Amino acid sequence: MVGSCSAVAADQHCIDIGWLAHGQGGIAGIRKSQQGPRSGEQRSVTKNIPIIPTIIVVASVLTMIGLGIWQLGRADEKEALIASYSLAKDNTEAVAWPRTEEALEQSLFRRSELICDRVIDRRQTAGTSNKGTKGWAQIARCALDGGGEAEIALGWSRAPEGPQWAGGEVAGLIGPGPKLIADPPRAGLTPLAKPDPKDLPNNHLAYAGQWFFFALTALVIYFLALRKKRQDG
Repeated sequence: MVGSCSAVAADQHCIDIGWLAHGQGGIAGIRKSQQGPRSGEQRSVTKNIPIIPTIIVVASVLTMIGLGIWQLGRADEKEALIASYSLAKDNTEAVAWPRTEEALEQSLFRRSELICDRVIDRRQTAGTSNKGTKGWAQIARCALDGGGEAEIALGWSRAPEGPQWAGGEVAGLIGPGPKLIADPPRAGLTPLAKPDPKDLPNNHLAYAGQWFFFALTALVIYFLALRKKRQDG
């Protein structure tokens, strides 16, 4: 009760003021009681989230997403490179035999020439002739004039046993490997099918999908672990 009641309307006036004072105190108490548990609940939720594991998971997820984006960029670069190879195979100007990975990337499907000083090894692998017939590609590994080694696909044969070849000058197309696809063929063999840039794999889009999937999986596992921890706690 605040102040004194007037003589005329003491009862009604005092009831109104008393009710208001009581009501304000009651409302304040209700608000305080409602805010208390909410703050405690927020502290409880924060307490149930482990800081260091959360930082590790977030950093890992961001890294995986970054790798996925990088693979998407690589997919575009590889597609452009394959398109340039498709144009390069029609270029008749010869280039030097590539001796580094960087030079190989710029020289694939271009014509080149080299001199095989000495045949180091011979092998056979499945191959296709320029007419689409399945058979054997005769491969020679050579010591090069000026140092280094190179593999030369001499030509195609129906049987795995190939003719003897002692080396010499060879011209042809630079294929993946790297391997010089002799054109014209050597040792009396049949021409092999020319390498096609469209056969080059471009797996970067699949790699990007894998990284994004790994990131999503990590997040799902982490949130399931948090949920279980809250239920057990």
